[in-house]
Amino acid sequence: MTSKLLKKTAVALGGLSLAALMAGSAWANTTIDFYYPVQVGGPLTKVIDGYVAKFEEANPDIDVNAVYSGNYNDTTTKALTAAKSSAPPAVAVLLATDIFTLIDEDVVEPVDTYVKTDEDKAWVEGFMPAFLKSAQVDGNLWSIPFQRSTAVLYYNKDAFAEGGLDPEAYPKTWDEMVADGKAVLKKDASGQVTRWGVGIPGNIGSSQWLFGALVAQNGARLANEEGTETYLTDPKVIEALQFWVDLSSKDGIHPAGIQEWGTTPQDFLEQRIAMIWTTTGNLTNIRKNASFKFGLAPYPGNPKPASVLGGGNFYIFKGAPDDQKEAAFKLIKFLTSDEILADWGIQTGYIAPRDGSWETPALKEYAAKVPEILVAKNQIPDSVPEFSTHENARTTKVLNDAIAAALTGTKSAEQALTDAQAEIDRILRPYR
Repeated sequence: MTSKLLKKTAVALGGLSLAALMAGSAWANTTIDFYYPVQVGGPLTKVIDGYVAKFEEANPDIDVNAVYSGNYNDTTTKALTAAKSSAPPAVAVLLATDIFTLIDEDVVEPVDTYVKTDEDKAWVEGFMPAFLKSAQVDGNLWSIPFQRSTAVLYYNKDAFAEGGLDPEAYPKTWDEMVADGKAVLKKDASGQVTRWGVGIPGNIGSSQWLFGALVAQNGARLANEEGTETYLTDPKVIEALQFWVDLSSKDGIHPAGIQEWGTTPQDFLEQRIAMIWTTTGNLTNIRKNASFKFGLAPYPGNPKPASVLGGGNFYIFKGAPDDQKEAAFKLIKFLTSDEILADWGIQTGYIAPRDGSWETPALKEYAAKVPEILVAKNQIPDSVPEFSTHENARTTKVLNDAIAAALTGTKSAEQALTDAQAEIDRILRPYR
C-alpha cells in the first residue's frame, strides 16, 4: 500500500494515524525532495506539478516533494545549506555553470554512477554533445541537461526594409552586422538617435554569457574545460571586447554604456533597437507583442558563427540516502525523456537538448507553426558552454566587472581584461 493510499485509508477509518497504518504496511514509499528554481506560485510550478503527478502515477512507490526555491542563486544557496546540514535534496535543477562549485563542495556525485544498463547508456547518448560537454568533468558525467537555452539575434524586418536592406538577409559576420546597424539607424531632426542599430545586454548577470559568444565567434575561448585557467589576455578575447565597445564609441550603432538585459526585449518591441541579442526564452513575448515583422537568426561570426549555451541541469546530491538517489535518477530519466522535453520546450521556450525530442510529433507540429525555434536548434552545434570555473561566483563577478569597466569607458578593453586576469589567477591558483 502506497503512502498516498494509506493517507486516504486513514481518513476513511475515522482519523486512524498514518503512523499506525504504516507500521502495519509491508513497506513505505521513498520520498525525495526535488529543488526547482522558480518562485512559489510561479507559472512553471503548474507544469512541474503535472510532470511530478505523472511520474508518481508511473512509480507508485516514489513520492516527490517539489520544492520551489526561488531563482537559480537562491536555489543553489538553499541546496548547499541543506547539504551542509546533512539534509540535502535528492535532486535539484541548478545552473550548468555551478558544476565546479558543487564538486568542490563535495555535495554532488556523478550521475554516471547510476548509468548501468544499455537502456541507460542509450539515454545518455541521446543528448546533444554540446549540452553534455558542460556536464562532464574528469571523465565523469556530473549532471543531466534539462532546461537549456541559447541566445540568438532578433531583427526588425520592417526596419531592414526601411533602411534599404533585404529583410530576409540577416547579418552573418561582424562586419555585416555593423553595416546593417548603420543602415537601420534612425535619427530625428535634431540628430538624436530614435532607433539604434543593435543592442547587446552587458549588465551583471548576462554580460559573461553574451561575451562568451563574441569570444567564440572570434575563434577564442574564455576558460579551459577543467575550470582552472582563463584566457582573458588572449589578443582575440581583447579584440572581442573592443569590438563590443566600438559598436557604440566608434560605429555609433549601439546605445552608450551598458544595455540592460531586462529592458532589451521591450526596447526591441518599441523599435528603439532594430537588432538585439537575447535568449530564445523571449520568443513567445516578442511573437505576441511585436507590431512589425521580425526574424530570428543565428549569431554572426568573425568569421565563424557561435553562440553560448545557458540554463540548468539536474544534479544528484551525495548526502541523500541511497534509495532516494536511485529514485532521483528515475525522476531525472522521466523528466528528460524525449516526450517530456518536447512538451517542456513547447510550454516554456527552453531548447530540448535531445535530438529525439525534435522528432516527436508534438515538437514537429510546434516547429511547423513556430519555425523560429529551429534557428536556435540549428545553432546548437556551433555553440559553446557558458563561462565556468572553480570559485565560479567570484570569477564571474571579476569578469563581469571588467566588461562593465570597458563598456562604460572606465578602463580600456585591454586594461580591464588584464586586471581581471590577474585577479582570477589569484583566485584559481589553489586549483592548478
